[in-house]
Amino acid sequence: MKKNKEVKIGKEEKQNSLALAPEISFRGRKFEGYIIRKFDNRITIEFERVKFVKKYERYAKFKTKIHARLLPQFKDAVKLGDYVQIAECRPLSKIMHHIFVKKIRDADVKQKIPEVKEENAK
Repeated sequence: MKKNKEVKIGKEEKQNSLALAPEISFRGRKFEGYIIRKFDNRITIEFERVKFVKKYERYAKFKTKIHARLLPQFKDAVKLGDYVQIAECRPLSKIMHHIFVKKIRDADVKQKIPEVKEENAK
């Protein structure tokens, strides 16, 4: 049985979005969410999912946080609040099992916190 180790990305996708580095191949599921924390080599995304609760016969919203590897070439490309896509890959560390694939859109203006001006009252 052969494993799919190559990542095939079309020419248009490579030009329009950030392409994945060839050293780490991804497999399995892909997730999309907002960046809530950013570290040197890692980002944390959060997304909502709807799940049916059998006991109450209702749907409930749950938030999920996932840590993903951020390769050095994408460090300056993403910021807090950006909507990104990550993909599942081999375990990279104790908590990282996903890798950053591409940035879908910039942070919304609504999410940015307005700057508070300090005034000296005398």
